[in-house]
Amino acid sequence: MRTTVIVAAAFVATAATANTYGPYPITLQGYEGDRTNSVSYNGQIARHVLHDSLKKLAGRGDGGANAAELEAQMLSYFNGSDEDLPIIAPAGSDEFPVMQSMVGEISGGKNMSGKFYNGAMPAWPGNMSGVQVMEHMISNAAAANGGFDAENGFDWGQLISKFTLGAMPYSQAVDNYLDEKLDADNKPNDGPYSDGAAYTGKEHVWDEAFGYFGTPAHTIGLTADQVYGIAKGRDLAAADANGDGVVDLRSEMVFGPAYYAAGADRSGNTNYLPTITQAFIDGRELITSAEGVALTDEQRNELRGYASTIEENWERVIAEAIFKYAGSVYNDINALQEAGEDNAEIYRNYVKHWGELKGFTMAIQSGRNNLGATAVEMNTLVGFGPVTLDNSYVTGLDADGNFTRDRRMAWSDYQLNMLKVQELMVSAFGVEARAKDQLAELEALAGALDAAASAETD
Repeated sequence: MRTTVIVAAAFVATAATANTYGPYPITLQGYEGDRTNSVSYNGQIARHVLHDSLKKLAGRGDGGANAAELEAQMLSYFNGSDEDLPIIAPAGSDEFPVMQSMVGEISGGKNMSGKFYNGAMPAWPGNMSGVQVMEHMISNAAAANGGFDAENGFDWGQLISKFTLGAMPYSQAVDNYLDEKLDADNKPNDGPYSDGAAYTGKEHVWDEAFGYFGTPAHTIGLTADQVYGIAKGRDLAAADANGDGVVDLRSEMVFGPAYYAAGADRSGNTNYLPTITQAFIDGRELITSAEGVALTDEQRNELRGYASTIEENWERVIAEAIFKYAGSVYNDINALQEAGEDNAEIYRNYVKHWGELKGFTMAIQSGRNNLGATAVEMNTLVGFGPVTLDNSYVTGLDADGNFTRDRRMAWSDYQLNMLKVQELMVSAFGVEARAKDQLAELEALAGALDAAASAETD
């Protein structure tokens, strides 16, 4: 299904390789303003901050008493607000100070919902669109205690966050800016992106896609461990590219997509982060080299080649996360079975990991590619909800929008599903980092279940 194979040795930085995304000069012909840098993706960073803050809010419910107030607050981050919103996350610390405290300090008037995948999302019950799914999740999160629904097995913060990582930044980048907006007559390079802009149409299209990836402008000079540490708010020295002692969220912070690329690369088996980042840099340099003239067909074809590299590797990063969390769920089930009745903490971790797994399976279905049978199989294996402590699991919604659980599954059967998910990520997407790899258990578990089934029918 995918032909690009990424190995750790594939990316080699040289002295001739540009190691930052910008600044790039003004190439817009006729521009008479005082700007000297044509790079602009503050709106995308603002949306990353809205997402991070929304995830944090998802855990602030008290079980119902503050549901209406919390839902309204969460929707203000999702739909936007007439008033400036405080940055709830990333908030920074004494050891990792952040420059901005209000979303408007990054970019004003932004929302998530207007840039959210709104096609069908069959991975969630209720036959909803992507936006409707998110609104449903927000409503349930607001009513939950600490964002946790033990009965149905939902961690709302994880579901909201991981779905969003596909439905907003990934979807916008690969199915908009790196797709139809690369057409010759869509935001052409020989005119401004909009009236009064200091950048050409294609310059800003490419910048916006880069902004959605959520990586620092100086990523190429960093290791995967450093990028991971920045995302965790632990490595000020690596983040602070200009040495001013604070982290500028607009250009020095790591957000979700880049964080997961770095996480996979820490395995030593992949190089997703520098591969994607370098493709963005190479594409932007190509556009800059046109000096404000419309791109030729040859230049646009080269640009589409960089876009394909970005999309294929970004999709595989999401598949790596699915592989990882399927392995985590498998391991959690082992721990649950060993723990007996003293299982509350283990069950909480299990639900968290399942929320991450489920959210990423929805994320990968939010891109440009129609995954077809792969999506059907993945949704069937993972289900609408995890197997819960009484072995029931969510199968749908009733007429009032409440979750129904009218079927049961053995733990071992669900574990086999998780191994099949890992197998699917290898066969369909060619994942190579393979964190939490449990595929060595597949043959033995499948054989044991087959033997048990045969014994029951004897």
